[in-house]
Amino acid sequence: MSEDTSRTVPPTLWEPAAWEESRLGRFALRLEHDYGVDLGRDYEALRTWSLEHLDTFWLEVWRELRLPASPEPTVALADERLPGAVWFPEVTTNYAEAMLALPGRAEDDVVVVSRSQSREERTWTAAELRLDVARVRAGLVSLGVERGDRVAAYAPNIGETLVLLLATASLGAVFCSVAPEFGTQSVVDRLGQIEPTVLMVVDGYRYGDKPVSREAEVAEVLAALPSVTGVIHLPYLDAASTGPASTDSRHTVLWGDLHPDLREVVAFEPVPFDHPLYVLFSSGTTGLPKAILHGHGGITLGHAAALALFTDLGPEDRFSWFSTTGWMMWNYLVSGLLVGSTVVLFDGNPAHPSLMSQWELAADAELTYYGTSAPFLMACRKEGLTPGSAVDLSRLRGVGSTGAPLPAEGFRWVHSAVSSTAQLGSMSGGTDVCNAFVGATPLTPVWEGEISARLPGIGVEAYAESALGAGDWEPVVDQVGELVITRPMPSMPVGFWGDEDGSRYHSAYFEDIPGVWRHGDWVTVTSRGSLVITGRSDATLNRGGVRLGTSEFYRVVEELPEVKDSLVVHLEDPVGGAGELVLFVSLAPGVAASEDLPRTIAGVLRSRLSPRHVPDTLQVVRALPRTLSGKKLEVPVKKILRGAPPEDVVASGALDDPSALADIAAYAASRG
Repeated sequence: MSEDTSRTVPPTLWEPAAWEESRLGRFALRLEHDYGVDLGRDYEALRTWSLEHLDTFWLEVWRELRLPASPEPTVALADERLPGAVWFPEVTTNYAEAMLALPGRAEDDVVVVSRSQSREERTWTAAELRLDVARVRAGLVSLGVERGDRVAAYAPNIGETLVLLLATASLGAVFCSVAPEFGTQSVVDRLGQIEPTVLMVVDGYRYGDKPVSREAEVAEVLAALPSVTGVIHLPYLDAASTGPASTDSRHTVLWGDLHPDLREVVAFEPVPFDHPLYVLFSSGTTGLPKAILHGHGGITLGHAAALALFTDLGPEDRFSWFSTTGWMMWNYLVSGLLVGSTVVLFDGNPAHPSLMSQWELAADAELTYYGTSAPFLMACRKEGLTPGSAVDLSRLRGVGSTGAPLPAEGFRWVHSAVSSTAQLGSMSGGTDVCNAFVGATPLTPVWEGEISARLPGIGVEAYAESALGAGDWEPVVDQVGELVITRPMPSMPVGFWGDEDGSRYHSAYFEDIPGVWRHGDWVTVTSRGSLVITGRSDATLNRGGVRLGTSEFYRVVEELPEVKDSLVVHLEDPVGGAGELVLFVSLAPGVAASEDLPRTIAGVLRSRLSPRHVPDTLQVVRALPRTLSGKKLEVPVKKILRGAPPEDVVASGALDDPSALADIAAYAASRG
């Protein structure tokens, strides 16, 4: 297989300041002093040292961030096996205690801002947040919640959901959230696995100017979850809503009635480092979603390091990331409290009344760091927005991007249209670790179209099969390879819920390449240490021995004004030929399919990429299937084209628009 591995150095859009000007830089200088090492103010030297001294590095990170622990830890990594690493075996801690420490914040400082299209803005000061957590904690106790019980929220990205997470964690119980836009089956598929004792629900929500009732769905969910003995109802769409009817076996209480007069200080149950904190779910495109279990210590340490050191956030920052409670970025966002930042939550349609509304929020809330998805940034670019000249974004020093690879054009747009001084932090990780493997740091440049760096203390490599033969893998530079994690990282999952022997966990990440975590992405690590992710490795396009990434297709095709969305799959030739490249597109509003469209798309792909990228078949569909978190479904679509029934390869409840599969299935049937 031949590949063009040559890379020109792209333009630099952001340069790091002196090491003394960031917390990561100052931390590195302290390591130099304390351990007698000369890093030469070189980021790669710091990263290499962190991996060579993994136990010391993470122990010093814990100390640097002053995270709560009893007793003071002396060992960070007691066992380096993958899987099976043992972190901080000596200590007990609690995520909620670390969150509510709110370093650098006074009692009357506003630390949570909750914006919504369903109600007026609400805020919590440090004192109010601690009191509310104590109140809800007492309410959970009155509902019978004990350490290890599960508490779930069918609720939006608002302050109350954050309070419930902290109250649950303070008890050593296990939290889980699902977004209210999830349908009944999606909720039951997830929560049915963990059997929650208490469920928080809302009566509905407003998406833009559209009211959406959830009363029927709540009743159906409760009927399907016999484990639920207590229901907490939050009137959200209608302030007069009283919630689902109580039954003999269930007690329903209004959010405002959870010990409203309580004035005691919140308490925290000390738990081991790997004690379960919350469950996150995979997209569940085939079968039941994986119930991924994360621990108190791993999330506390991993998120605090990512936010304080790698993103340089602190008490002076106002931090927001657009997310629903069904995406791991919500868990990442609310952890801004760990470093004392004010977190700004938003619930609603980010494109209502226009795509500018999120930038208006950033200006009005005086955000210093705003995160979103790569597709949202590209949509803003395609619409020709110039937020930096339309609203005051002068306080914005960082823009985060994740969810999909951000192409070079997206980098250029942020730099020219949003802010020429803000650092663009393109990052990649996943629900599996509820964190990032790679991203921006205060010590590394931002190159156009590239993720800045592999993060300290995280052993990221691009692996390719060696010339020695199948089954032998080696790290490669300036060449596409499998993204793997070669060393333990603190926020790797505790395991999967119900996977007592760890077999499903091992199969998911460690089976294909023994001894390392295979993440399932194609990545290039450049000789400068930056990275380019080119798509899922299980959705590879292989044309005549040349491997093509899906992200470059989408970058080119979706720039066309006629195209709203696209999805490409490669159907291999069983006798070794080039196979068939099938491209699906949905059209922009007001655009009709024409005979010129295939020629236009073929021409732009041929001229900007190569003749190998020109699809053999172009099919126009009404909409393309995506998961609830916005991920494209190349692999399920490929299986449907190969003859598999849609219901066997995609759970409809995992899709943002289940009807989007109809055109795909009809086209597959027409092929015979």
